Amino acid sequence: MALPMKKTVMKAMKSAAMKAKAMKGMKVMKKKAISRIARGKLAKVAVFQGRKEKTATGLQKTHLMKNKHGKVVTKKKHASGKLFQKLGQKWINAVMTARKELGMKGFCAVGGKSAQGKALYAKAKALYAA
Repeated sequence: MALPMKKTVMKAMKSAAMKAKAMKGMKVMKKKAISRIARGKLAKVAVFQGRKEKTATGLQKTHLMKNKHGKVVTKKKHASGKLFQKLGQKWINAVMTARKELGMKGFCAVGGKSAQGKALYAKAKALYAA
């Protein structure tokens, strides 16, 4: 009776060793890492919609907003654009008034090489200072 028992134990040990050897050669499949950083042309949109956490430059949803055209822009860029428009509005009005007074039609570069452009610039500058 001792003999059959020894054989079964040996068989079990052999099969365990074979399994261990087989497992050693196999590679375990890993979970695919999904990036939380949005990259590319629509990165800001992905972050704004909540599909990603931040853009490659570090912008988060709190930094983004939609402008009046529906485009996703940064709040800082939007504010700087509004400020620039506010500050430049006086010069734009001066140029428009100068064009009317000089009776200009069509394109003319302000302060360009032509005499007309130089006259427009001088007139706009005078109106802007006043």
